[in-house]
Amino acid sequence: MSVSELACTYAALILADDDVTVTAEKLTTILKAADVEFEPYWPGLFAKALESADLKALITNVGSGVGSAAPAAAAAAPAGDAPAAGGAAKKEEKKVEEEEEEDDDMGFGLFD
Repeated sequence: MSVSELACTYAALILADDDVTVTAEKLTTILKAADVEFEPYWPGLFAKALESADLKALITNVGSGVGSAAPAAAAAAPAGDAPAAGGAAKKEEKKVEEEEEEDDDMGFGLFD
């Protein structure tokens, strides 16, 4: 990433933090005030790319979807079904292991 790109990114974050619409003119003003040398096309590109994006939502939702599915799946299984679910899980594990072995036999192994 070049200094120009990084400076435009920081300028856009400053504007978003102040709840100001990101425009090429505002980005240029911040970059000039910071005495950053930049190619004149960067502010326009950033403004165009961010005109339909909510920067605050992007920042606050960076990792929110990654770990949310596993706890929900664990909570969905009733406690009384644990033995039955465990037996089914073992059968699935065997199938997965067999499929992996088949892949190795077909010459798709990583360390052939």
